[in-house]
Amino acid sequence: MDLWDALRTKRERRMSGEYRREKRLRTRSVAGTMALGTTLAEMLMPVPRLVILRGEVGAGKTTLVKGIAEALGAATEDEVTSPTFTLVHEYVGPKVHLFHLDLYRLETEEQIAVLGLEEMVAQENALVMVEWGERFESVVAMATAEIAMGQGEAEEERLLVVRWDR
Repeated sequence: MDLWDALRTKRERRMSGEYRREKRLRTRSVAGTMALGTTLAEMLMPVPRLVILRGEVGAGKTTLVKGIAEALGAATEDEVTSPTFTLVHEYVGPKVHLFHLDLYRLETEEQIAVLGLEEMVAQENALVMVEWGERFESVVAMATAEIAMGQGEAEEERLLVVRWDR
């Protein structure tokens, strides 16, 4: 199994049929992951959209959100931090309201229900980026895109599989 296939779990393979487009990307540094934010920001338009970010701890999910937020003019790299303990961070740009969620510490659908995720996605200019969202069926059901990230062969190399547009 190659590194690209390793990014796709059995459940992902089953779900990937729901998306019409797929793109594979590779970055070789943190700066490269940040720079991909511009490309991904364009690919993920128009909003509203909920994007599931998949990857192990340290895969670079928050770094990618930093790049996307900066590309959209919603926040600078230094302003974007992991919402692991706060669950949700909001960044407002001229055209997009970016929500960044980290559901790692949540365990039940009831906990998801009280976050107001449906209300976030319902905003006409919302881009909702959700780390660990694949763990919850309700989040998967709302998703219109997913980005799977994994470790490449080199220490800072990252492989990304982007699926979007149901």
